[in-house]
Amino acid sequence: MKVTIVGCSGSYPGPDSPASCYLLEADGFRMVLDLGSGSLGALQRHIGLYDVDAICLSHLHADHCLDICGYHVARTYGPNAPYPIVPVYAPADAPRRLAGAYGMPDEPALETAFEFVPLRPGSFEIGPFTLTAGLVNHPVEAYGFRVTDGRRSIAYSGDTGESQELVKLAAGTDLLLCEASFVERPNLPPGLHLTGRQAAEHAAKAGVGRLVLTHLVPWNDQATVLEEASTGGYAGPVELARSGAVYDLS
Repeated sequence: MKVTIVGCSGSYPGPDSPASCYLLEADGFRMVLDLGSGSLGALQRHIGLYDVDAICLSHLHADHCLDICGYHVARTYGPNAPYPIVPVYAPADAPRRLAGAYGMPDEPALETAFEFVPLRPGSFEIGPFTLTAGLVNHPVEAYGFRVTDGRRSIAYSGDTGESQELVKLAAGTDLLLCEASFVERPNLPPGLHLTGRQAAEHAAKAGVGRLVLTHLVPWNDQATVLEEASTGGYAGPVELARSGAVYDLS
């Protein structure tokens, strides 16, 4: 399995990264976890525009899903359209919410490009991958993912506050892509996001092989996020996510 960080900025695109988007490849199959603001352009640095075989959306905040609208345009009006329909695994309200974001009622609906499959907790097959989805701790319906190709495995937190479900999803994985949106300060809102320390605590409880801190909000000092992760009791390698970074887990 190969994992490419396409975008890792939290809440909105930053100067060095689009919002959340992660490309997973195995056996010639290409699956994207989230397609947040600005990510469609950067994705084309790594694969062809029409080479996506499946998309999974962790939740329906714009920084995790909004570039579906632009991708609909590319797949509906591209020079060799119609292109094969791409399955999109997402919270059940995704077709309505994303059609509203697209806001073009006189044009073809998003289903000309995508088949929306409602997410629910549990495991299912997507190409060569087995994906396990679990509800995490966020103000909207939000999922964390565990993905394996039968040899290697990763976990992706999506957006979450402290979550035992995330520990369960990540248990024993080779790589945890874990959000670290907050820096430590008093009275942080519960059930929203993690700090670097909390991300490391989840990684330690799960016994993961490597921790990569994601959803890095541009207004935070990222060196502080990384330093705070060192206090979370995780003994493995920890690093900040970087757009364009590749992890070959073979």
